[in-house]
Amino acid sequence: MRSLLYGMGLFVLCALQTSIAGASSLQISPTRLDKVLPEAAGVITLRNGNTRPVQIQVRVFRWSQVMGIERFDPTTDVVASPPVAKVGANNQYVLRVVRVSKRPAATEESYRVLVDELPDPTQMKAGNVNFTVRFSMPVFFRDAATPPARVNWRIRRGNGGYLLSGTNTGSTKLRLKSVQLLQNGRNIAIKNDIAGHVIAGGTAQFQLGSAKGLASGPALLKLETDNGPLEANVDVGN
Repeated sequence: MRSLLYGMGLFVLCALQTSIAGASSLQISPTRLDKVLPEAAGVITLRNGNTRPVQIQVRVFRWSQVMGIERFDPTTDVVASPPVAKVGANNQYVLRVVRVSKRPAATEESYRVLVDELPDPTQMKAGNVNFTVRFSMPVFFRDAATPPARVNWRIRRGNGGYLLSGTNTGSTKLRLKSVQLLQNGRNIAIKNDIAGHVIAGGTAQFQLGSAKGLASGPALLKLETDNGPLEANVDVGN
């Protein structure tokens, strides 16, 4: 059965009691895999800085963005090996991520590799909260000749303030680093910590906050991206 997962966070609470125990020291590198075919494999290094072994589970999902909602669906086109492993105390472990599909990539393919630290039963004591860690790593595969991103932007008011929405009709992702919004020569909003993607064929949303002084009508976006600085005219809706 297909699985639909929304807004996966970094940390997962596994047992709720009254105090915190067993903080994790698990680290992952790199934080993204970006492969140009025919290179179809990459490696992930897990580092365990704890004094006890850590059991992990690895899963791969096809990643899409539907009307601003992050969606993860099971896939067999990309696999992670091994799917379950133990990272020794003060040690590291290498995982492989491989695109096994032989289909040509007409557009850039987007995936998420989820690495979950499994709870240690020996640490599950009464009166403790046992936190485990979830890493959600973006993984991309594309052909060298894949056309670039082409993103259309709009701004509208949401429940928590204004939302910036980007729809990517191009064939590769666009990764945002920061956004500056100007209207009538005035600086309305700055977001310096976005670090989000608008993947090929997807629509992503980013919070701009209250954006005081913003009015309906035209505005100017200044974006810092992995592809360098970009500017875009945008219409502000109610």
